[in-house]
Parts: sequence; C-alpha cells; structure tokens
Amino acid sequence: MLRAVFFDFVGTFITKEGENVTHQNIVREVLRRAGREDLDYVGLWEEYEAESSAMFKELAGKPYVKIRDVDIEAMRRVAGRYGFTVPGDFWEISIAMHERHGQLFPDAVETIEALKELGLHVGIITDSDNDYIEAHLKALGIYDLFDSVTTSEDAGFYKPHERPFRLALERAGVEAGEALYVGDNPAKDCTGAKNVGMPSVLLDPNGTKRELWGNCDFVVSELREVVEIVRGLMEK
Repeated sequence: MLRAVFFDFVGTFITKEGENVTHQNIVREVLRRAGREDLDYVGLWEEYEAESSAMFKELAGKPYVKIRDVDIEAMRRVAGRYGFTVPGDFWEISIAMHERHGQLFPDAVETIEALKELGLHVGIITDSDNDYIEAHLKALGIYDLFDSVTTSEDAGFYKPHERPFRLALERAGVEAGEALYVGDNPAKDCTGAKNVGMPSVLLDPNGTKRELWGNCDFVVSELREVVEIVRGLMEK
C-alpha cells in the first residue's frame, strides 16, 4: 500500500524558467558589486551556467560537497576571465535571489495538498545545501506543507546514490515499495529511486526526455497528474 510520495525540487516544483531568471539576477548583482555593469550579464550567465553544470554533473552519485562551494568556484572561473572579483557574500546573494525570483509550477501547491488529503507522507529528496532549501521553501510559502525534507547534505551523497533515498524512507518510516518518487531527471531521479526499489514518476512537460522514459515507471506532463497515479496505486 502506498504511504508516501517524495519529490525532487529544482525542475519539479520550481520551473527552469524561474531558475534562469534567478541566476541571471545573481550575475547582475555580482557585476553591480564589482563595478562591471558594462559587461553583458546574459553572456556571463551562460558561461556561469556552463561551468556550474559541468562541475555538478561530475558530482552525480558521489560524496557530498557543499553546493555553495561549487557555485562560488564556477563564478570565480568566469570572473577570472574578465578581471573582476566575486563578492565574499556570494552565497548570501544567491540565496536572496532564489528567495526573490523562485517560481513554482502553477499546480505545485494543489498537488501537495491533494496528496496530503489522501493521508500520505509528502517529502522532498533533493541535491541541496540545507540553508538553501529551507530559505527557498519558506520564501515560496510551502515549507510547512512537507512532512520531511532530505538533502544531499543530510545524506552525505548526491543522487542517484541510494543513501538520500534510503534516508528519506527511514525518516518517513516506510518501505521503498510503499513510496513513490517524482522528479525531472531520469538519470538521477528515476534511476536513484529504482536502485532502492521505489517506483518513480518523471515530470517531462515538453516531452524532451522521451529517449530516457524507459528508466521511469510513469511519465507526466503536469504535476497534478501525479495525484491520479497515486489514487490508482492506492486502490491496488
């Protein structure tokens, strides 16, 4: 019997478009602080994204290191090319911009509330630093909706390593077969859930990850569709 539903965060509850705006504003603020507003912030944002994405991909399944350190190093690499210094409070700037510009999918809250009305444990399993996820969830007004939040910092490993998933299950007091995991990354979310015996749902709004659907048990284009999947599983 299904007793819990866990979700990824970035790309699953908050939109990629909102993340892009957030990161662009981080770069703009860094340039303002450095007195280099003459530089094209969009171009530097693209370079920053490329650096941070490449570094983060290397961490998949590996022991946890602070995401703040990864992001700061990515920004320093870009800054070094253009001869300016990254502010010492870069991480505080980053969190503030996430709080200000984060954008939930329009059906996120109704989905969470519908699952809770079914009596399910609703949690998050995310590759994140604890201070970031807590501040972001509170700014979005959804922190208190979750029964648990499990991060890579808590688990000591990044997805798809099994430890984040197993720790979340332990906290919820449920077995893997009694839970469902929802995410937007087939390689990390679906594979990670599968490795511990937890069925998974892929959120793929535009069908761009079709070649990787085989890693996942279900595929949806909107979060609200998860509720119907859950109801069907609860009836079995």
